Amino acid sequence: MGTITDRGRGRATALRAARTAAALALLASGALALGAGGPRDGGAPAQVPLAAQQEQQDQQEQAGRSEQAEPCDLYKSVPPSTEDGAAVKAIKARRSLVVGIDLNSYRWGSRNPNTGQLEGFDIDLARAIGTAIMGDPDKVVFKAVPTADRIKYIKEGRVDIIVRTMSITCERLAEIGFSRPYFTTSQRVLVPRTSPAKTLDEALNGTTACAATGSSALEELKTRPLKQLVPVENNLDCLVLMQLGKVDATMTDDGLAAGQAAQDQTVKVLDGDVRPGVMGVGMLKDSTDLAARVNQVINDYYARGAWRGAYDSWLKPYLLDDADRHWPTPR
Repeated sequence: MGTITDRGRGRATALRAARTAAALALLASGALALGAGGPRDGGAPAQVPLAAQQEQQDQQEQAGRSEQAEPCDLYKSVPPSTEDGAAVKAIKARRSLVVGIDLNSYRWGSRNPNTGQLEGFDIDLARAIGTAIMGDPDKVVFKAVPTADRIKYIKEGRVDIIVRTMSITCERLAEIGFSRPYFTTSQRVLVPRTSPAKTLDEALNGTTACAATGSSALEELKTRPLKQLVPVENNLDCLVLMQLGKVDATMTDDGLAAGQAAQDQTVKVLDGDVRPGVMGVGMLKDSTDLAARVNQVINDYYARGAWRGAYDSWLKPYLLDDADRHWPTPR
């Protein structure tokens, strides 16, 4: 068993730059026409037709839009493999795989107060990955990582991988690498049972809402007509603030929302969800061989029924959905 230690404005600028470049090119073209091909009898200089100018400008703008609007593929990762590359060999030479986890998410990643053991859906997956790669569960080191610091811990080499309800997004893919998705998710809202709000929209109209810094939930709340947005370090901090009456609502992914509702019977999950997505295991962008090994473990974990077993044990009583709804089928 392991041990535990402690992405509007840019696009607009690019578009203006493209227009300026097009205009300068056209002016230069006109100047050449005036000096080389202009009439010697003093007639009007040759000019570029307005239609041609507009066409060239439109082409520049269309090229810029096409490049900027191209979506990323959240399901794309390297093919699974059992081979050890440079990254895996370095980890094995160090004789430990450091896995970033959560200790504040009931049913996902927390410490059982009665046994002192780490447990939850993500913990089970983390153990499976660590044991498969290292061949020895005692060579797997678990390190608690705050929600806001997940990418930072990876980039600074403080952890090798993150298994911590981490949504794959285009912005994050630009910074770090991910495994294939292992869980589908969406953002939900929790409120006190005494709240009159019945839907997600009602709960976020002119209220004070909380979400973890660096989370997809926080990005969603920034688009909502809130009275106040309260960012915190970890999801559990939102639950505490709601218990204290400091915030009216909490947004987090559906799995964590269900876990918090199970943990505290005075709160409830409202109807409605937004931002459907997928979770993955995070790691350094250039550790492709490590991603391949993790992908192989995830595929094997699902194929032998362990993924479904973990879902039924930790999450089904609270999500109330069949496991198949949350397994991300490869595209």
